[in-house]
Amino acid sequence: MFFAVPHGVHALRLGSRASASQNVTVRPGALYALTFAATRTCAQDESLRVAVSPSLSAPADIAVRTLYSGASADTWAWGFRASSPVAQVTFSNPGVQEDPSCGPLLDAVTIKELPTPYPTKDNLIKNDGFEMGPQVLKNSTVGVLLPPKQKDATSPLPGWIIESLKAVRFIDAAHFSVPVGQYAVELVAGRESAIAQVIRTVPNRSYNLSFVVGDAKNGCHGSMLVEAFAGNVTQKVPFESAGKGAFKAASFKFVASGVRTRLTFYSSYYHTKATDGVSLCGPVLDQVKVVPLPVKA
Repeated sequence: MFFAVPHGVHALRLGSRASASQNVTVRPGALYALTFAATRTCAQDESLRVAVSPSLSAPADIAVRTLYSGASADTWAWGFRASSPVAQVTFSNPGVQEDPSCGPLLDAVTIKELPTPYPTKDNLIKNDGFEMGPQVLKNSTVGVLLPPKQKDATSPLPGWIIESLKAVRFIDAAHFSVPVGQYAVELVAGRESAIAQVIRTVPNRSYNLSFVVGDAKNGCHGSMLVEAFAGNVTQKVPFESAGKGAFKAASFKFVASGVRTRLTFYSSYYHTKATDGVSLCGPVLDQVKVVPLPVKA
């Protein structure tokens, strides 16, 4: 059987209940992101389980049955926090395939230690421009998918929660249009693709939230709409994409009701690339900033 290998000429196919592992040297307490290419080999329900032992992160199942990039394998990132100097990284196929020749395909695995982001006096958002994130595979043009239901303590996007049912895409300026800096986030699955962050606030204090939306210059056309939530305030930001990498800034004010305020962003619409009508895409989010407003005397 012929398999389309994402990177290079060799890959690893994991059959029913099969696994592959390797010990890596890590720093206890540090946050790491595993980046890897994965795809299905058959048109059936396939998933890839990622686990690190010992660690402070529970194993996760990556549903490779859903292909976000129609023409190639997807690249994923998964975060974990180390608890000992040596960690065993294991990739496995938790299912049993009806066809023994089926099973997820694994390729190009890398690991990266991630720094700890902090808010500043000029911005309450941690990792505001998404410049801290997983390793992007060399010569990869599909970005890196961040799995759903990722907590901020172990997220491969430090400081941010992936709280949706579907993934979001981490994109780089070398292959996509990024408004500012080298990296940004693309909301690729409509309302099922959302990111959030909880910030410290002062009750009854007014704040200003600003951010940038645009398109990644990757064939994603049409009317886009990003919804932003801060406390009890919602802002809808429309953006008409011509697929040329344009972007616009948006902002609104909100009043904090407690010592912590949750900010959430998602795309209201679903989009696919005009080039193939299959690959999922969406609006780009970058440069998220929250500043307290002056207190009136």
